[in-house]
Amino acid sequence: MSCKTHQGHDHKHGAGCGHTAIKHGDHVDYIHDNHLHHQHEDHVDECCLGKHSCSDHDATHSHGANCGHTAVPHGDHTDYIVNGHLHSPCADHCDDHGKIQTA
Repeated sequence: MSCKTHQGHDHKHGAGCGHTAIKHGDHVDYIHDNHLHHQHEDHVDECCLGKHSCSDHDATHSHGANCGHTAVPHGDHTDYIVNGHLHSPCADHCDDHGKIQTA
């Protein structure tokens, strides 16, 4: 895995650090400052989840800063964890960007 190092990061991520943990491949990322951070040896890497196929979502709910769901950075946008899936607002509907398992 190549590293994209998060510069100037003084917080050490791990169990009990206060950030939502996400299982990502063979490691755990932590949602921090609108990024996915992965503690890697003596530095912190920034990770990004790949995109997945989409499906329909209940159009009566609108995701955003105060929707009540945990926000997750995902590529060039933000998704929200809903019932074990990543949901992404898209025009007048919501895309399902795949399953996610919190750690």
